[in-house]
Amino acid sequence: MVKKMTVPTIRDHKVVQGIDPLVMVTAYDAPGARMVDEAGVDMILVGDSLAMVVLGYEDTLQVTVDDIAHHTAAVARTNPQALVVADMPWMSYHVSTEDTLRNAAQLIRAGAGAVKLEGGRRRLPMIEALVAAEIPVMGHVGLTPQSVHAMGGFKVQGRSTKAALDLVDAAKALVHAGCFSLVLEGVPAEVAALVTEAVDVSTIGIGAGPHCDGQVLVFHDVLGIEKRVLPKFVRRYADLHGTGVAALKEFAADVRSGEFPAPQEVYGLCDEVVDELKLYGLG
Repeated sequence: MVKKMTVPTIRDHKVVQGIDPLVMVTAYDAPGARMVDEAGVDMILVGDSLAMVVLGYEDTLQVTVDDIAHHTAAVARTNPQALVVADMPWMSYHVSTEDTLRNAAQLIRAGAGAVKLEGGRRRLPMIEALVAAEIPVMGHVGLTPQSVHAMGGFKVQGRSTKAALDLVDAAKALVHAGCFSLVLEGVPAEVAALVTEAVDVSTIGIGAGPHCDGQVLVFHDVLGIEKRVLPKFVRRYADLHGTGVAALKEFAADVRSGEFPAPQEVYGLCDEVVDELKLYGLG
């Protein structure tokens, strides 16, 4: 029997100890969560990527706490063995600690086992407040998509010596504030290795090279559900978009030709009822 993943288990999971890297994949609904959990992943992220891959927005800034809570609940209802982590969307933890706590509590009540928020040192008061309220927090540094406008686009972070050292210091500060794990996104592999060595909690990479304690990718990207251009760090493991379109075309052709539904796909009446209905001019 697979053991249910917990925050302490994730926190203490360091590849340097000779154990396999952690696996994290996004999911946004019950069927996706079941697939991901059956695959044996360690964590399910109900990410704000929901905005783009499910809700059709151009970036992650449009998604709300209610959106994330709605989809977190769908994932949690499957009772996965993986730890469910819910993203705190843009402006849900930027104004006051009271708002931050209220929004995080909504996600925990929806079924999340932890929340994730983006940013460095300026997020420390929010992280400390959440941890004090016994809400587990996963940090996220490097390329932070919710800061896309401030960063001037989706750009790799930590390329200079100063920027790399600042990122390591920020990671240490987040862990000191209570983060049980850190996502490292869009940073050079060497910088991710420095961070992973510098902190005593697990690091989860996305576009951060092979030296993290785990890796995370988006469900729709891994399975090729969309045809959008992918970042260089994404590997497609299937082409479900192509397979799905082909299947739907076949269905449409069968309907138009009269081949669907076939006799074995139709419910019928017994002969006695058919005969009785004929008395009413039916059939």
